Amino acid sequence: MNIQIFGKSKCFDTKKAERYFKERRIKYQFIDLVRFGMSGKEFDSVLRAVGGIDNLIDWNGKQQQITNMKYMDDARAKEDKVFDDPSLMKTPIVRNGKQATVGYCPEVWATWE
Repeated sequence: MNIQIFGKSKCFDTKKAERYFKERRIKYQFIDLVRFGMSGKEFDSVLRAVGGIDNLIDWNGKQQQITNMKYMDDARAKEDKVFDDPSLMKTPIVRNGKQATVGYCPEVWATWE
């Protein structure tokens, strides 16, 4: 397994995801999403794995940009905005090769082991 956890340092669910893998002694790489973001290939891979941009956006976020995106029809424009501002993504994003989850999903991660 090659686990990557993309998250925000102050996100409670990101800390829970890290704890999940630590408790099972599964090595992972933590990437601070706000500080480092994702590469273009990583972003495209995650989009395919989670079923599109709408599943990647943190719709409960307080930023005005999220409110504005609810009214955007163009998926490509949403993708560009989220790629440029990773703080709009729901976290944690956990990748295992071509598989990925958004949010705290231990039931899915258990099938990866």
